[in-house]
Amino acid sequence: MEYTELINKRRSIRKYDLSKPVSEKVLSKVLEAARLAPSACNIQPVHLIVIRDKKVKEELKEAYSREWFFTAPVIIAGCVDIEAAWKRSYDNFNAAFVDLTIAFDHLILAAANEGLGTCWVCAFNPAVAEKILRVPSNIKVVALTPLGFPAGEPAVRIRKELKEMVHYEKF
Repeated sequence: MEYTELINKRRSIRKYDLSKPVSEKVLSKVLEAARLAPSACNIQPVHLIVIRDKKVKEELKEAYSREWFFTAPVIIAGCVDIEAAWKRSYDNFNAAFVDLTIAFDHLILAAANEGLGTCWVCAFNPAVAEKILRVPSNIKVVALTPLGFPAGEPAVRIRKELKEMVHYEKF
């Protein structure tokens, strides 16, 4: 699919076709897209947890209670190693969250290119998710996404006009 068409097609999906599993081949393509994402100083502090097990999904309901989320065949937790990530010398800004965002965006667009639906979720309790997923203390779960084939077409999304968000030379 042509890139502009892809970014226009991509939507947040909250209903999945349960009759269509996500193959290992397609899942690998999506994960590979995240692996190839750039990161600050190429440190690559991103970790992805692939969740298919119904028991683990059930446990995760303690961190995020939206039932639609758990109907997807796959859930991916996007994590970062806070300690390993690059930090800006001027103010100690930690690029870990930016690195994860880039990798997750690659993952989500690759999923859309394969006909899969996703929905970027940050409205969950990260401490609970980290405990359930047994992540080490230096690793933070930043975002979650369900992954599966959409059940139907999502509604058209409304976006601001370009002139509302682009500034030239100064704000």
